[in-house]
Amino acid sequence: MSSVRPIHILISALLGAPLCSATPTFSRDVAPILYKHCVTCHHANDIAPMALITYQEVRPWAASIKEAVLSRKMPPWKADPHFGKWSNDPSLTAAEIETLKAWADGGKPEGDPKDLPAPPVFAEGWRAGTPDMIVPIPKFTLSAKGPDEYANITVPANLTEDRWVVSAELRPGNRKIVHHAHVFVVEEDKPKRTAKLDPAQEYGRWLHIKEGTLSFIRPDAPVINDGCAQDDNAVFPGVKEKDLGSLIASYLPGRAPDVYPEGTARLVPAGSKLNFQIHYSRATGKTEFDETSVGLRFAREPPKTIARRIDLSNHMFLIPANDPDHEVTECHTFQKDMYITSLTPHMHLRGKSMRIDVVYPDGRAQTLLNVPAYNFNWQITYRTAEPILIPKGTRMKIVAHFDNSRNNPLNPDPTHAVRWGSASETEMMDGWIEYVDASPAASVSSAGESARFER
Repeated sequence: MSSVRPIHILISALLGAPLCSATPTFSRDVAPILYKHCVTCHHANDIAPMALITYQEVRPWAASIKEAVLSRKMPPWKADPHFGKWSNDPSLTAAEIETLKAWADGGKPEGDPKDLPAPPVFAEGWRAGTPDMIVPIPKFTLSAKGPDEYANITVPANLTEDRWVVSAELRPGNRKIVHHAHVFVVEEDKPKRTAKLDPAQEYGRWLHIKEGTLSFIRPDAPVINDGCAQDDNAVFPGVKEKDLGSLIASYLPGRAPDVYPEGTARLVPAGSKLNFQIHYSRATGKTEFDETSVGLRFAREPPKTIARRIDLSNHMFLIPANDPDHEVTECHTFQKDMYITSLTPHMHLRGKSMRIDVVYPDGRAQTLLNVPAYNFNWQITYRTAEPILIPKGTRMKIVAHFDNSRNNPLNPDPTHAVRWGSASETEMMDGWIEYVDASPAASVSSAGESARFER
């Protein structure tokens, strides 16, 4: 008898697929894949349009599931696999994709219900677990007509003692109208600075236009697309630091709740307030109501180190009309040792791609993250599988490309040049960076200090 195995068996072994030719069943083969990769969003009362827990829920969607996984549309993940390793990567293996395809093509059998693993249990409406405290906004009314509205709503946190937060989850009260939102900690008792602004700061404020709750740069402001001509070249003039230590949670399309790395936390001081910044969309064309809230989970003991965040931004760019591939950069050299725990590219509707590179003090260059097909509808935070050491003197370069042409289906108007602004119809170019200091003991002892944008 020949010892040569048939080629289909060899291929199955290489793919890690089962050697039997039986059609996969939902209970034995499909459910474990969905429970591992999909149901975090696809369960009742969450962001996905349908639940995928039971056989009865999944069977009608079999063909759509097959198409979505074969095209890699689902689960959503935009990072180039050649750069970085990420703890929240939901991507399916080739064997898992083949299993879902074979099940959809093979009659979609349920199989023996005894083979079904225990379905995941989700806290009602909360993806990060049941909160220790829920802080809502007062009921908000959005009128039927007009442009999108950007609301700033501040409410008391009602804390009588300092608390360390290990996760903060923003939950829209009305998903039909809440496009995105952020929550900041506001310490009202902090003394306000009275020192006179220097000329650069005065100029920066003059460039920065406020219209209600929206912010824009003046259309005639100087144009700086190359933010790497020198470090921090394209932030607003006169900016000395970028305090983002007070941002504790964001809700964005495709973004998971803010769960800070194990052993870290963020401080919410006693007596502080929470400021909700919410973008409301008038997509329904009728009067709507919202009671968005944030759920906080507290550490049971003081953290080993403080979870921090900074933004690296270009504010001075100009994207020409009809330009399909406009490049904007920004660079920054870090002045302390740190560990990066997550990276988030942030652009608006014309965002096309973003790459984040570093050059270490010894001259080594490395790409930390590459997102070649950015999509405003999937603003993903990429959480490192292992913290990335960034020694003092490391220079980071962010390279973004924008598509302001009619070939971009999200583009609201390719005939106009676009500049920085907080509205979705304008643009942003940010790299959001979560990190911890490389000296944990010093980090916790300086709990009252904010995360600074070093210069």
